Amino acid sequence: MRNYDLEFLKRFSIVIAILAIVTIGLIIFAAYLQRTIPTEVSPTALKRVEERIAPVGAVYAGATGASAQAAAAAAATAAAMASGAYGGTLDGKVIFDNLCTACHTTGVGKAPTLDHSHWDARLAQGKDTLYKHAMEGYTGPDGGIMPPKGGNAGLSEEQIHAAVDWMLANLK
Repeated sequence: MRNYDLEFLKRFSIVIAILAIVTIGLIIFAAYLQRTIPTEVSPTALKRVEERIAPVGAVYAGATGASAQAAAAAAATAAAMASGAYGGTLDGKVIFDNLCTACHTTGVGKAPTLDHSHWDARLAQGKDTLYKHAMEGYTGPDGGIMPPKGGNAGLSEEQIHAAVDWMLANLK
């Protein structure tokens, strides 16, 4: 080989070595930064993880456990009553005014309005059938639609009965 070719190869290999050292240095610096900067956790992802790993139940043992179990049951009952639809009221008029009036005053979805001509055939089937249709939902032969619990899943069975009873008492 010629002298200038050897000189070129020597300088070229030095440049390649320097670039390799710089590359390795940048890789090490990037790895350091990756470890020092905390990863940002999405709030929705964090909520899903917390819901997924939350305990399903509790274990109660002995006399202390029995009282804790009774207190937990009482708290659950109170929470269910407080979170019930319309404050857990059993006033049929309040339930009708807040939920049922949208369909049963205008006849939307072929819902029977509050007059005897719409209700006499239904009353012949009995109150239990009316309660059942109000609780579970119903699609009539004429295509009329009653969604389960009037579309409000928060209603209790007693509230549904109160609303149905109020409607029947106020037929014109």
